[in-house]
Amino acid sequence: SPTLLSCLLICVTVWINLSSGVFAKLHRRPNIVLVLTDDLDITMGGVSPLNKTKKLIGDAGISFTNAFVASPLCCPSRASILTGKYPHNHHVINNTLEGNCSSKAWQKSEEAQTFPALLKSFAGYQTFFAGKYLNQYGHSEAGGVEHVPPGWNYWVGLEKNSKYYNYTLSLNGKAQKHGADYSKDYLTDVLANMSLDFLQYKSNYQPFFMMVSTPAPHSPWTAAPQYQDRFNTTKAPRDPNFNVHGKDKHWLIRQAKTPMSNSSVQFLDDAFRKRWQTLLSVDDLVEKIVERLEVRGELDNTYIFFTSDNGYHTGQFSLPVDKRQLYEFDIRVPLMVRGPNIKPNQTSQMLVANVDLGPTILDIAGYSVNKTQMDGMSFLPIMEGRMNSSSWRTDILVEYEGEGRNVSDPACPLLGPGVSECFPDCVCEDSYNNTYACVRTVAPSANLQYCEFDDNEVFAEVYNVTADPYQLTNIAKTIDQEILEKMNHRLMLLQSCSGQSCRTPGVYDPRYKFDPRQMFSSHSWKLSRLRQTTK
Repeated sequence: SPTLLSCLLICVTVWINLSSGVFAKLHRRPNIVLVLTDDLDITMGGVSPLNKTKKLIGDAGISFTNAFVASPLCCPSRASILTGKYPHNHHVINNTLEGNCSSKAWQKSEEAQTFPALLKSFAGYQTFFAGKYLNQYGHSEAGGVEHVPPGWNYWVGLEKNSKYYNYTLSLNGKAQKHGADYSKDYLTDVLANMSLDFLQYKSNYQPFFMMVSTPAPHSPWTAAPQYQDRFNTTKAPRDPNFNVHGKDKHWLIRQAKTPMSNSSVQFLDDAFRKRWQTLLSVDDLVEKIVERLEVRGELDNTYIFFTSDNGYHTGQFSLPVDKRQLYEFDIRVPLMVRGPNIKPNQTSQMLVANVDLGPTILDIAGYSVNKTQMDGMSFLPIMEGRMNSSSWRTDILVEYEGEGRNVSDPACPLLGPGVSECFPDCVCEDSYNNTYACVRTVAPSANLQYCEFDDNEVFAEVYNVTADPYQLTNIAKTIDQEILEKMNHRLMLLQSCSGQSCRTPGVYDPRYKFDPRQMFSSHSWKLSRLRQTTK
């Protein structure tokens, strides 16, 4: 009858409306969360305070023991994360505007091609950013806080560098100033609360990507009040490379005074303890996000990445505190991931880099890295157990150009122009010719690092990291010539790579003829490309 037919149509319509949301939830692409810390090391126990994070992400998924950054400094490293490119291709070389950090040139050439922009435009993701972006973000010469990078539906960007209090946020291009009231202004907690708000009020019919970029454990190392008495007896690890002279290393390391002054040692121990204290709020942030995803029934369909933009050192080779060096403590970072099809309690020794984060996240979203100009590779097959180690890469590139050209540090006028980040006892952590490129090799038969400097000495450093994990002995002058030749050739290939050629670096060709003059003279023009492309 007409009445029965009408009731049937109404019932079917109601059922369709009710089930469509459930169907969309069951079959939509996975959600993705990236938690990015600032200056978090792995070699000195940096993740030790992060018990909740290790349990909720690491134990619930996979931890990578050979995760590296393309450059051991905030801005170039973050640019590599966003673009999936090495510094010689995205042209961000240090933390200054002159080094292309958040500059107009960066905005014009790279921002529209970052992986969040691709997620939003082509993969249909809702995107949310909260925290530190690039060190010069918000600078008047970079468009101020009114500039919202393309690719973000919701933007909460910190003006300039990491702080915990007394900062300005850009809320979708509008300035929001914060003071020093813990209950309202402590940045790590503010980021956590804004992330929870996004999860609460976002659309339920689209997958989302959320990037939360915490200030911790970057200086000024201001812990939340409830954590300021933790780790009171903790000191920086006294590993074999602590407070020793780097006599066979490049000149910036050799200038460090050994032994360090008592005041320097006390300073770095205090910094080490305070860094750990700030991380306890990051641990709370991770717990809150995971719990909110679980309550909303979205945890099982969400990948969560946890990593850092670079490592850190506290006293290694008598350098008090910083990053910017080529050694394991500065270039190796934690990387933990949980998500669908990732079995728990996994550890991988496969070689991955931060240029791989974008390709991996795009792969999760169903967007092929082959459609991009990215240099990195997707490690999703590794996480899902579909990748044989023999078919994965063995080499990555690390490159950096130092700060301080034509500038004198007022703390150390006798050292002249060209140094920066100097301590009162004139130990300087950076200089304009702290400019180098390295190939880091991890393979079943080799665990090596080979580096060349663009300086007056044309200096080289080589380490067998298996035999010498603390990189105490530079074997550049004693290593077998054939191995040296192969590593130099690999470095040359990687320094000139772009896109696909970076993902499949050439295998050493025995027909390649070794030329000793080429080994240490050919690198200068390649390193100088970094400067030339930003002018």
